[in-house]
Amino acid sequence: MDKSQELILTKLGEGLLAITPSLGATLAEACAVCLENQGHLQGVVLTVNGDFNTTFRLYWQPVTQQILRCWNHEEFTTEQAAYGIAFMLIRQLTEFTVIERSRKGTGFDYWLGSEDEAGELPFQNKVRLEVSGIRKADDSRVRARVKQKIEQTNPSDGTFPAYIIIVEFSRPLSFIVEK
Repeated sequence: MDKSQELILTKLGEGLLAITPSLGATLAEACAVCLENQGHLQGVVLTVNGDFNTTFRLYWQPVTQQILRCWNHEEFTTEQAAYGIAFMLIRQLTEFTVIERSRKGTGFDYWLGSEDEAGELPFQNKVRLEVSGIRKADDSRVRARVKQKIEQTNPSDGTFPAYIIIVEFSRPLSFIVEK
């Protein structure tokens, strides 16, 4: 597998257009906790299915007892880790990056756009992103979550396309749908 097929999760700590370096580092910690909780070792292969079919080797920071105590809420940790992996996948697989957190009640999590357009006309040629994380699930539960998240974005359908990304940590697997 060539170098371009690696996700080095600690790079989230460099920040993105709408993700501060401190939030990025926080998301990277959550990723590390979820992956180690499922017994994965450095370089584990993340399989990407759906509208993209590829694989990435994942690398993360060591998990300390302090990190485990910090990230003791499984549902919250899984959600934050899924954001981290989704952000890295979007950057690797598309021309987009995260440009803004969406407002509550929109039916999606973040706005995507290109870095060079970020300061231009707001939301022209932009894309919605909805992310969900699951610590451990079979294919039918992953498919059900994909369906649920597609429906969740329906109220904001119209002008802007959307990506729905489900991250399942036990295998690990990411299912991506472009809507």
